[in-house]
Amino acid sequence: MPIEDPAHAAGRPHPGARQYAAIAAVLLVITIAEVALFYLPALRPVMVPALLILSAAKFSLVAMFYMHLRMDHRLFAWLFVTPLAIAGVLILALMKLFRVF
Repeated sequence: MPIEDPAHAAGRPHPGARQYAAIAAVLLVITIAEVALFYLPALRPVMVPALLILSAAKFSLVAMFYMHLRMDHRLFAWLFVTPLAIAGVLILALMKLFRVF
């Protein structure tokens, strides 16, 4: 008896090459935005929070698609994304507390 793939049982098939290319394009655009953000002097006051948000978005995309968390049980996605959100809020709170911005 073959073992059933839980992703197919839940109705979430693995993405195809076109979707992986689209995700890679989004990651490229986010990376370009990060580099541009670093080199534009007018955006210095918002650089750190913006870079944190863009990094979190990239992490989430990589974890969800390239690590196949999107196709696994939702618990695994929550185990990745929830601590990331908590860490981001904690880092921003500490930066505000110590007057970094």
